[in-house]
This record gives sequence, structure tokens and C-alpha cells, in this order.
Amino acid sequence: MWMDQYYYVFGFTGLVFIILLVTCCEITVVLCYFQLCSENYHWWWRSFLTSGSTALYVFLYSCVYFSRLEADRWFTYVLYFGYMILISIGMFLLTGSCGFLSCLCFTQKIYVYAVSFGRS
Repeated sequence: MWMDQYYYVFGFTGLVFIILLVTCCEITVVLCYFQLCSENYHWWWRSFLTSGSTALYVFLYSCVYFSRLEADRWFTYVLYFGYMILISIGMFLLTGSCGFLSCLCFTQKIYVYAVSFGRS
């Protein structure tokens, strides 16, 4: 409780974060499946970059948001874009690694199924 009221912002932020990670994993697995169906087996970096591209959208949106602010000093630009670059790099690494790990698990499962199906 904060000032005798419930504070729900962190719960909603956590829920949106989980939805973001699940969506990135699902989209990356679907695109990896399409790539494997076309017999292109170089999915490693593409899976990382597919879900990591979310960070590019966040950085571009932050540029649009900054254009609406009334910044008049140079250190405002340095601080804002410095922090947004760091946040975007962190988000790129986080979502990219989640997408890569989900594709890795997916390809391991379908290849185990394909090998066991081929034996019987």
C-alpha cells in the first residue's frame, strides 16, 4: 500500500512484460518453423534477431516521444538518448535470447520426434 491506496502499477508492468516475452517466443518459433520447412537450417542468428528487433521498435518510438518534448539543453539529449540506447540494448539481448532459447527447444523437440518417427 502506498498512501492508503493499493499500488497496482508493478503488477500490470510485470504482466505486460510476461506477455511480451511469450509473444516474442511464439513469433520466433513460428518464423523458425517456416524457415525449417523451406529447408533453410541457418536459424540460429535469425531467431535471435527476429525477437530482438522489438528493441528497435522501442528505440524508434522513444525518438518519436522525444520529439514531442520541449528539450532545450544539450545534456537533455545526451541523458535521454544515452539511457534509451542502454535500455534498447538490454531489451535486445533479453528478447533475443528468449527467442533463441525457445527456438532451440523447439528444434530439439521436432528433431527428436522426427528421428523417433523415422525409426518406427
